[in-house]
Amino acid sequence: MDNVTAVIEKQFAAYNQHDLETFVSCFSESFTAFRMPSLEPAMEGKQQLSEFYAAHRFNNPKLKAELVSRTVLGNKVFDLEKIHGLGDLPIESMAVFEVNEGLIETAWFYFA
Repeated sequence: MDNVTAVIEKQFAAYNQHDLETFVSCFSESFTAFRMPSLEPAMEGKQQLSEFYAAHRFNNPKLKAELVSRTVLGNKVFDLEKIHGLGDLPIESMAVFEVNEGLIETAWFYFA
C-alpha cells in the first residue's frame, strides 16, 4: 500500500505548493483524466496535464486542496477533497487515482 499512496501524497503536496515539475513527475506519460460523468477523456498525456495546470491551476495563488479522507483499494486511491480558491466556496471533489508502476496512470474526478 505504501508504494501506491507514496505517489499520491507526493502529487498532493506538490499541488498545494504549486510545484508543477514535481506534480507532473507523479504521472505516467500516458496519463488520462476523466471529469465524470463524461466518458470522454478531459486530458490525455503528461504534456496536456502540465499545460493545463500551468495555465489554469498553479497560476492561482489561492488554490489549495484539503484532504478530507483517503481510501485505498488495491492500486486505486480515493481522495475526498475540498478544493479552495476556484470559487467563493470550496468545491467538494472525489479524485480516484489508479497507480501503476509507481505513477498515476488514470484519474477520475467527481464534483459535488
